[in-house]
Amino acid sequence: MQCRTFFRHVAAVVLFVAASAAAHSQSRQYTVTSPDGVTLAVQEAGKSDGPPVVFVHGLLGSHLNWEAQLSSPALQGYRLIAYDLRGHGQSGKPVDAAAYTDGRRWADDLAAVIKATGVRDPVVVGWSLGAAVTTNYLAAYGDAQIAGAVYVGGVIELDPKQIAPHPALYRDMVSPDLKTHLDAEREFIGLCFAQPPDGVTFQRLLANAAVASFDMQAAVQSMTVAAARGLGSARKPVLLIYGAKDALVQPAPSIARARELNPHVRSTVYAASGHAPFMEEADRFNRELAAFVDSVVTR
Repeated sequence: MQCRTFFRHVAAVVLFVAASAAAHSQSRQYTVTSPDGVTLAVQEAGKSDGPPVVFVHGLLGSHLNWEAQLSSPALQGYRLIAYDLRGHGQSGKPVDAAAYTDGRRWADDLAAVIKATGVRDPVVVGWSLGAAVTTNYLAAYGDAQIAGAVYVGGVIELDPKQIAPHPALYRDMVSPDLKTHLDAEREFIGLCFAQPPDGVTFQRLLANAAVASFDMQAAVQSMTVAAARGLGSARKPVLLIYGAKDALVQPAPSIARARELNPHVRSTVYAASGHAPFMEEADRFNRELAAFVDSVVTR
């Protein structure tokens, strides 16, 4: 009996390792060039012919923010595409302020990734700043080429009524004093969570922040967001997901403004999460993302 139990356990481990290896084998990295010449680092996971999902991270992040989605067994049947925003991660880092203040540039990046991947009707998932990028994409390109959008802790507008007030923090994030700058970035990453991640993950997120362009951080606070023309004109399904304990973006005013712009948007609030519910309550988020994708994408 013990031998049979042992071999069943071994078989289960082998199957798990094989499944993990198969999922890893689907992962690939490459670059895409934006219309203004910025190189964008892209990473894919999941099933190459599965329903496509494009992930757009937030300020001071990279594609590594989406690790709980890219490696999720529940999402491996989808084509999972994440890219590093301009000024972030392994993507290009222009020094010209206009490369970051002009919201159309960020929209063009997302359009370039969608075009280069050849995906048809993807769901776009934008976190925080990534939601503003999605809005600018909708303003510039409409929603004809996507199946829907998910805003997670989404910046609807750079409006003090919607953004939690941290004036000293945002001032210090662009301080010329290195210690002040790095300490502010650490504080910013900490404010992303009501339920902090494990130590290794938190350190990786700090490294994400440290490699982000200083020029970008100084300029992005003035990025244009075409909310009325973008989110306001969307007719494809849009789902808003916020954490009730978000310390960076205020859920209630943001949801209210989004509904004012577009009465068709749906919203849900994760009671236990802060600014990053896709990390803090990853299992629930992944299930609900899969359900949303299945409801809007034609297989």
